[in-house]
This record gives sequence, structure tokens and C-alpha cells, in this order.
Amino acid sequence: MSSSKTKSKAAQPKPSPQEIQQQYNRFQNDLQTLASKIGELEQEAEEHNLVLSTLDEALAEEPDRKCFRLVGGVLVERTVKDVVPALKTNRDGIQKVITSLAEQYKSKDEEFESFKREYNIRPAPAS
Repeated sequence: MSSSKTKSKAAQPKPSPQEIQQQYNRFQNDLQTLASKIGELEQEAEEHNLVLSTLDEALAEEPDRKCFRLVGGVLVERTVKDVVPALKTNRDGIQKVITSLAEQYKSKDEEFESFKREYNIRPAPAS
């Protein structure tokens, strides 16, 4: 059974240098895209933390104090006690997405490193 797998792998044509270059570029673009998205979401989570730290003070002193929140492009009036749990839920959701994207990044990076080893790709020397 393993010999048939070996034969089928050996029967596959080797990719051309252009195809290898395209795959290499695709890996780099995918990693860059993931890193960019992770950065955006980390910034958003940090903004949520900043707002929450400010609202936590108001929640302790005046839970019925008015505050405004942008929901779907519409500014709505709420109370601090209503907004804080929603913001915490959003922040937690963002952090879960960040964790998931970080795992995807790690997996894609490992796949990229394996690809570079398979085709003996080394970075060009810096000039």
C-alpha cells in the first residue's frame, strides 16, 4: 500500500521554476495578509480595553449614566450597564478570532518552511 503512494508521488511532474515562484509568492502573501489582519484585530481589542477601562469607572459610580455606542453605523443611546457587557463580549470574540488567526499563521508558516526545505529555497543575501 505504501509502495503505491510512493509511486503516485513519484509520477507527479515536478513543478516548473515559475510555478515554484508563484507558490512561494502565494505563501508570502498569505502570511502577510494574516499578519495584517491579526494586527488590525489586536488594535481593535486594545481600543475595546481602553473604552472598557473608562466605562468600568462609570459603571461603579453611575450604572444608569447615558453613553453612546455606534451600532451598524448608527449612534444609539444606551446606559453604561447595558454597554459594558456587550463590549466585553465583543472584545472576547475578537480575542478568539486573534487566537484562531495566530494558529492559522503558525500552520501556514510551518507549511512555508517545509515548502522552502523541499525545494531548497534560501533567502537571497542582503546587499
